[in-house]
Amino acid sequence: MAAGPAAERIFRPLWWLPGSHAQTAWGSLTRSRRQVTFRRESLATPDGDELLLDHVDGAAGAPRLLVLHGLEGSSFSVYVQGFLALARDRGWRGVALNFRSCALRPDDRSIWIPNRRPRLYHSGETEDLGFVLRHLAEADPGSALFAVGVSLGGNVLLKWLGENPAQTALAAAAAVSVPYDLGAGARYMDGGIGRIYVRRFVRTLSVKAAGLAARFPEAAARIDVPRSRAATTFREFDDAATAPLHGFAGADDYYARSSSLEFVGRIATPTLCLSAQDDPFLPRRVLDEVKERASASVELWTTARGGHIGFVAGRARPRYWAEETVFGWLAGRTGKRA
Repeated sequence: MAAGPAAERIFRPLWWLPGSHAQTAWGSLTRSRRQVTFRRESLATPDGDELLLDHVDGAAGAPRLLVLHGLEGSSFSVYVQGFLALARDRGWRGVALNFRSCALRPDDRSIWIPNRRPRLYHSGETEDLGFVLRHLAEADPGSALFAVGVSLGGNVLLKWLGENPAQTALAAAAAVSVPYDLGAGARYMDGGIGRIYVRRFVRTLSVKAAGLAARFPEAAARIDVPRSRAATTFREFDDAATAPLHGFAGADDYYARSSSLEFVGRIATPTLCLSAQDDPFLPRRVLDEVKERASASVELWTTARGGHIGFVAGRARPRYWAEETVFGWLAGRTGKRA
């Protein structure tokens, strides 16, 4: 891990929003999902599917920020909107990658846009990210490209960086609230209030898995639909659907091969990782393991509080500290002040 300021960063939560669960829930309950105006691009993939990119345009040649959303998120997730609005306000261009099965119809955000191939997305799927980065770099070779991944998107980004230490597409990267050890995170959320988060995610994931099985015989042959519908934990769902659909031997194999903890030591790109020690999605000890394993190119900043993708600061009105902090760090890699 790169040398620098103290590993624990100073974050002061909004005084009336101190707890980890309140920090975690606040943004999704209160923030606008229409902070920016998108231009949608349909990008044909090598396997005959499509990836939907949502662009926030700006001045030609301005730096571009690619944002990767978390589990069951999309370009309309409030933190994605927040990052893109901040980039726009600072003169950057932005783009959000909607992972497969996650893009929403702009005119009706309750409807997912189905994919054309019998696959979904998952925490270790990096081929699509690599394809998008090549596309963006080739389409705009004279501009600096940066990326930030949030939660699952952060795991994907860090894994890709570790798989591609010699990459030149990204000038720098950042990851927020990453579930570095997927198995440890799944076990951690099996008990207590974590089960409430998990059931909400598994409910929509199981609908997507069942829909895929109904449309594609090859998916139906792999997914155990009854078991995925009955799942109440990540491990149960991943063992019934995610793992067999994507060629893993089971949930444990999927977690072992997809956890970014196994890749942070290989990263050569300047990268900021930001996490809260009270993140309800991950045991604190995992952050100590990340610190031990991370390469010299990785800066791990931890805060005592902040929850999962929370980091709501301010005195009377909320400010989104993680977005401001991460953007400022990335902007510093352009040689310009944010």
